[in-house]
Amino acid sequence: MAKKAKENKSLPIYILNGPNTNLLGDREPEIYGHTTLPQIGEMCAAQAKTHGLSVVFRQTNREGDLVDWIQEARKQASAIIINPAGYGHTSVAILDALQACTIPIIECHLSNLARREAFRHHSWVSKAATGILRGFGALGYVRAVDAVAQILKA
Repeated sequence: MAKKAKENKSLPIYILNGPNTNLLGDREPEIYGHTTLPQIGEMCAAQAKTHGLSVVFRQTNREGDLVDWIQEARKQASAIIINPAGYGHTSVAILDALQACTIPIIECHLSNLARREAFRHHSWVSKAATGILRGFGALGYVRAVDAVAQILKA
């Protein structure tokens, strides 16, 4: 994977967000924080720029869109950062799409899933992830960009 990542260094990082993340800043701020998804997108773009990288930042409430974007990323991205939101606990289709990728994959969650309801403790996405960030709020996305930059340098 390192060779493939190095070859794709000039391609953008796809940052993909699942259902209800469009409500960030308003929905359960005691769990997810007050930062909105557009603000997170701006933070990621700024951090990527410090590494000489760019991002494609997307959100959808539809599982099929995530699968399509993951498949697109296989050829058009240097890496994927994904917050699958609720689909992380349910979607084998997203897992299958991610497992077809040869680029780095970082799973990112705003909250610490291990401290939440039992059904959130399992993530199908984790089986395909190069690394996982949980519980750091919006900062987790920024750290995921840093992680991708380090992986692409290696």
